[in-house]
Amino acid sequence: MATAIPLFASFKYTDSLTVVGISFCTALVCKAISWILIYRTSSYKSLKSSIDKASRKLETMKTDNPSSKLTNKKSKTKKIDRVESSLKESSRDLSLFKFKSGAVVALVLFVVFGLLNSLFEGKVVAKLPFHPVTIVRKMSHRGLKGDDSTDCSMAFLYLLCSISIRTNLQKFLGFSPPRGAAGAGGLFPMPDPKTN
Repeated sequence: MATAIPLFASFKYTDSLTVVGISFCTALVCKAISWILIYRTSSYKSLKSSIDKASRKLETMKTDNPSSKLTNKKSKTKKIDRVESSLKESSRDLSLFKFKSGAVVALVLFVVFGLLNSLFEGKVVAKLPFHPVTIVRKMSHRGLKGDDSTDCSMAFLYLLCSISIRTNLQKFLGFSPPRGAAGAGGLFPMPDPKTN
């Protein structure tokens, strides 16, 4: 057993795999915290179902054929406005509900990042297969000595792993936000083709 540790320590990708493994474990811990504080509660489930119902109702109201009468059109727009305001209110409530879990998760991520920063301070953990542009080079070469722009610091690798692992883990576990909720489309949601 004592010979396995020096063998693993001399492995070429030990630092990189350590950062990726810690990032994966951190993502699992954060999702477990979110599940405990948010996703298993009845109030989250009721908010999610109300958002789903309102978004489906809004979608059907918008796809219905417009009637020729002006009064029907006015009442339809009033109904659509009412459903949209209900959807916005439910989305706001859901965001406030997720806030407490977000604070705990941020604390966990802050502690893990500080730990990793102290472990890998000034250490090259990976080599990039390209020469990054200036703004990316400043992030990827943060805290490293030398001029080799293909050197990758722990912070950059951890950032990339966290973004990709947490997003995919959220989809895999089914914790994605309801489709009608604010922010459900990501940072750049797809435009609605019916509004043109």
